[in-house]
Amino acid sequence: MALLKRASSKSPTDDDGRMSLMDHVRELRNRVVKMLLAVIAGTVVGFMFFDPIWRFMTGPFCRLPAAYRITSGESCTLVVNGVLDGFFINLKVAMIFGAVVSAPIWLYQIWAFVTPGLYKNERRYSLGFLGLAVPLFAAGAALAYLTMDRGLALLFSFVPSNAIPLINVDDYLGFLILMLVVFGVSFLMPLLMVFLNVIGVLRYSVVSKHQRMIIFLLFVFAAVATPSQDPFTMLALSAPMVVLFFVAEIFMYFHDKKKDVAEAERLRALEEELDGPSAPTGSADSVDTRE
Repeated sequence: MALLKRASSKSPTDDDGRMSLMDHVRELRNRVVKMLLAVIAGTVVGFMFFDPIWRFMTGPFCRLPAAYRITSGESCTLVVNGVLDGFFINLKVAMIFGAVVSAPIWLYQIWAFVTPGLYKNERRYSLGFLGLAVPLFAAGAALAYLTMDRGLALLFSFVPSNAIPLINVDDYLGFLILMLVVFGVSFLMPLLMVFLNVIGVLRYSVVSKHQRMIIFLLFVFAAVATPSQDPFTMLALSAPMVVLFFVAEIFMYFHDKKKDVAEAERLRALEEELDGPSAPTGSADSVDTRE
């Protein structure tokens, strides 16, 4: 991989079209600054629209039965302990919103920095991987958001009847973000299998041989990775992962089959080229030696 290939036509390069180390550092600095500015701009917008964002983020908690949460009129209530916690909650929520909203910008900056160091086929594969990774991660995060109230209800069901769960805002936000990230990243595992298969690292025969073990490990991973540790959340994560695994396995089967056919054709053509044209019948080799 040509890691030091020219990043852009405007960047100073040497005679071989390569950038110096300091040019790479300057380009990295410029792209990091752009990423930070995008996140800051998104954070400012998050401050301006804090109330609807907060209602959305507390949606899973507010869907819980009233017995599992403190109610204040028609709304649900979380607990704040410190004097400055209100400000830091606003800041944290705004920063989370800013990072999500500015994702297209900082993902592009990362892509633009890495792309010049990739060959054409690597660039195509990685672009397709990124194009599928974003919706898969979003689907996993959406599933976590929709099923999170079931997991919370199961966990709160263990609270004694004469006790009231006082959920701190920081604890709830940490739990929410962790659930979204775990579900989102888990949905990327089958895509990683496909990517490794496309670049020739992982073949279908290896995956098929260990299929049962992989499915078992997916359930184990779901049981360990889900922060709530409840059976419903584990199944909500493991079932889509198994389905995506089978989809990835089918893709790998047809990709390897097509690749093997192409390789066989290439070897056959190479053998014919090395053997040369066959000798015609009735040539000098078959002259009658009778006298």
